[in-house]
Amino acid sequence: MSDIRIENLSRFYTLPDGKRVAALYDCSLSVRDGSFTVIVGKSGCGKTTLLRLLAGLEQPDEGILDFGGPRPRTGVMFQTPRLLPWLTVEENVCIWQHGMGGSAELAGQYLKDFGLDSFRQAYPDQLSGGMAQRAALVRTLSCRPRLLLMDEPFAALDYFTREKLQDELMTQYVRHPMTIVFITHDLDEAVRLGQDILVMHKGCCGGHVRNDEGYPRPSVAGRLAMKTDILHILNEEKENRI
Repeated sequence: MSDIRIENLSRFYTLPDGKRVAALYDCSLSVRDGSFTVIVGKSGCGKTTLLRLLAGLEQPDEGILDFGGPRPRTGVMFQTPRLLPWLTVEENVCIWQHGMGGSAELAGQYLKDFGLDSFRQAYPDQLSGGMAQRAALVRTLSCRPRLLLMDEPFAALDYFTREKLQDELMTQYVRHPMTIVFITHDLDEAVRLGQDILVMHKGCCGGHVRNDEGYPRPSVAGRLAMKTDILHILNEEKENRI
């Protein structure tokens, strides 16, 4: 897989009254191959639209979206677990085996790594929110993606569960290299997880902050400066558009 190149990308929607609005407009950025890229911005700035375009769930109206070749094997994780309620945890996680190239052995290892081994035969309605989201993450990783797209997957979780899943995600990223594009509006989450932090504002990329700290990331001191840089970009974009 090569770097992902996005140039002048736009996506428009037509409202019921016929008005045309831009969810993305003239957006240009790049995602480095093998990077943990976090896209941060306020609600409604186009983050989810960009992720849906990367996933192939929607098509752009204008611009270039170039993967440097065929679209790589892609895993997508949303804010809600979206587990199939009639299947057990193990069956949900191993659904990739059915013609999708997943690995049952890898899925079993992930179940152990994420503390789900004793919940293999449980059904989704028997899980807490954090456990269900763990199962969803294991299911996504079990397809062995080269590109992992995550749309605010931990937003609905409590602080302690969110921190734990962030730790587990960083561990898996180190063990199984891939390109991750992670959407969030939480600056603490962005600077904790991201190597490349892209700041979006009103449908386009307004700036970039680099974090070269290795994983895991117990340090807090360096993150305050990065948060300040991100807020500066957001405020600068706001002033430029007034």
